[in-house]
Amino acid sequence: MRRAVVIGAGLGGVLAAAALSRAVDQVVVLDRDELPDGPEHRKGVPQGRHAHLLMPGGLAAMEDLLPAADLRKHLLAAGAHEISLSTGMLVLTPEGFFRRWRHERHHMITCSRALLDWVVRKAVLDHTSGIEIRQGQALGLTGSAARVDGVRVRTASGGTELSADIVVDASGRGSRVVSWLTGLGITGVEERNVDSGLVNATRIYRTPPGAERFPLTVVQANPYVSRPGRSAVIVPIEGNRWMVSLAGSRGGEPPAEPEGFLKYTLDLPHPIVGRLISGAEPLTGVSVSRSTSNSRRYLEKARRWPDGLVVLGDALATFNPAYGQGMSVAALGALALSREVRRTELAAPGLARTVQRAAARHVEAAWSLAVGQDVLFPDVRGATATFADRLAAGYSRRVTRA
Repeated sequence: MRRAVVIGAGLGGVLAAAALSRAVDQVVVLDRDELPDGPEHRKGVPQGRHAHLLMPGGLAAMEDLLPAADLRKHLLAAGAHEISLSTGMLVLTPEGFFRRWRHERHHMITCSRALLDWVVRKAVLDHTSGIEIRQGQALGLTGSAARVDGVRVRTASGGTELSADIVVDASGRGSRVVSWLTGLGITGVEERNVDSGLVNATRIYRTPPGAERFPLTVVQANPYVSRPGRSAVIVPIEGNRWMVSLAGSRGGEPPAEPEGFLKYTLDLPHPIVGRLISGAEPLTGVSVSRSTSNSRRYLEKARRWPDGLVVLGDALATFNPAYGQGMSVAALGALALSREVRRTELAAPGLARTVQRAAARHVEAAWSLAVGQDVLFPDVRGATATFADRLAAGYSRRVTRA
């Protein structure tokens, strides 16, 4: 029996399981958490209580992975919103407000991360066969530097080894894959961390009567003024609610107390977010997260790479969440895996490295955008703005003005 093991049952993990389901007889998905039977938050998603945007490319990749599931339909039926990128947003950039165009070609999906994860996980389990989710903690890889052939697992009943024809690490930003590779004799993996010190603070409000169709509203941070970046977004989510997320880089962090939350929004370059929420009914306290740095493992550049191992999602790279790219990059990585296992035998030498390089190409564009902006903020750690960064920033500003 051919078996795949996926480490991590988050969005990237279940999409990777879907990608592998037609290539193997069984996919075992391991996660430390007991997964909720519904759209509920869980500890394993550090940014789960903050605003998420599922961009058109991410949704398209998910629908390619699950063609029979009609994810868009299920998300909208569960209460998610479909937002036009051309007419459904009110966005203040450092160059001024974006124009709103009449063309309706591209849409994104907004809802809570808990709802998105639940709908996608349910769709994967309902529309694929042979996938089993188990609670357990991956402790390491088995095999050699030439080929990974399983995972060491700790469960409630003790430790065991789970053999596999292919292992996918989708365990998130806390992945220990580099130390696991060292244990197999693969060293020298390059890693990079660029940290602007961003803090997210989020509060949920009831949508004010009459504002149900008000556009998604964004006040962007300004990286061009040598001051800490500060931003805010109002995202419509399920249940007739607004999710209001604030973000501030080092020195401009948003407060965790409700009184300071509103003041922060009113002190932004434009007070529109503060004015919109000033009369709205708050439904929660303020949730704060500091798990926001850009981190990347350049696994595709490793001198040696074992067959039978692929690393995807946040285990490969994480991005400042202000840019709304993480979910789409994870979906595109899973789609790259799906395409490769459809055309190549699972045991074929080099398959895992081919997938790793394909996934890295999707990471590169998102990484360049996030880091190219973050390095312009003061007191960023892990990088300084280069001539190329400033050249790219200048070009970006010209495009934004246009």
